[in-house]
Amino acid sequence: MTTATTVTTPRPRPRPRRGRSLGRTTWWQTATGLALTAVMLFPVYWMLNVSFTRDQDMRKSPPDWFPMNGTLDGYRAVLDQQLPYLATSLVIGLGTVVLTVALAAPAGYALAKLRPRGGGVLSFLFLVAQMIPGIIMAMGFYAIYLQLGLLQSVPGLIVADSTLAVPFAVLIFTAFMSGIPSELLQAAQMDGAGPLRTFWSVVLPMSRNSIVTVSLFAFLWSWSDFIFASTLVNGGANEPITLGIYQYIGNNNQEWNAIMATAVVASLPAAVILVLAQRYVAAGVTAGAVKD
Repeated sequence: MTTATTVTTPRPRPRPRRGRSLGRTTWWQTATGLALTAVMLFPVYWMLNVSFTRDQDMRKSPPDWFPMNGTLDGYRAVLDQQLPYLATSLVIGLGTVVLTVALAAPAGYALAKLRPRGGGVLSFLFLVAQMIPGIIMAMGFYAIYLQLGLLQSVPGLIVADSTLAVPFAVLIFTAFMSGIPSELLQAAQMDGAGPLRTFWSVVLPMSRNSIVTVSLFAFLWSWSDFIFASTLVNGGANEPITLGIYQYIGNNNQEWNAIMATAVVASLPAAVILVLAQRYVAAGVTAGAVKD
């Protein structure tokens, strides 16, 4: 008995059209992206250009696109006049980071793993807290600090700046820590670790990306804060760099190279930190977005 075997030849798959395949960009998309990036970064370039331009060269029409006769007078003025403001902003930024992480990390752990009663309502309140305008909170802090004697103080400004960062930080920590396998926490408990030891020895080391993300955003918020600074420490000896730039513009509105040099120096710490931490920020922000 003979059996016939039928051989089917697989049909060739159609080739994807050029420029339409997944993950491939066309030349016009790349050109559009470069053009939009150039438009957005042009103010940064112009700030750098003006910071090296002499005062007499700024009156040219049209202005020079490159500082042909560059000068460092603006940066010398920054070192002579703005260093105290920069030091104050650095202290406030680092203090805000420490306070934000110290408050938000345990709260995120409790909401993610301990599941307290009313945790959903608390998470909703954190979202609502982010919608409150900063000027309203600044007025409330002013009335409280006036009674406590905390006006024009660095600790008072650190606490005020932390109120902006803590709600966001709690949400980030909650989303990230929800993805930590419960088996690891159960294994730590079987070894005799309590909730605090489990949090310190297991959860925090695994939450490095979220800690970096929260620390970065907390530092940037405090570094660029103007509302709380102008309301709570204006006129005191502990003014941050935002008030330093604001007052410098009012007193030296003709010395644009010094003003732009101050802006460049004030932008450097935030830019360097953002570049160094961008890998951790991407992982921390997207944590909890995809569930297995």
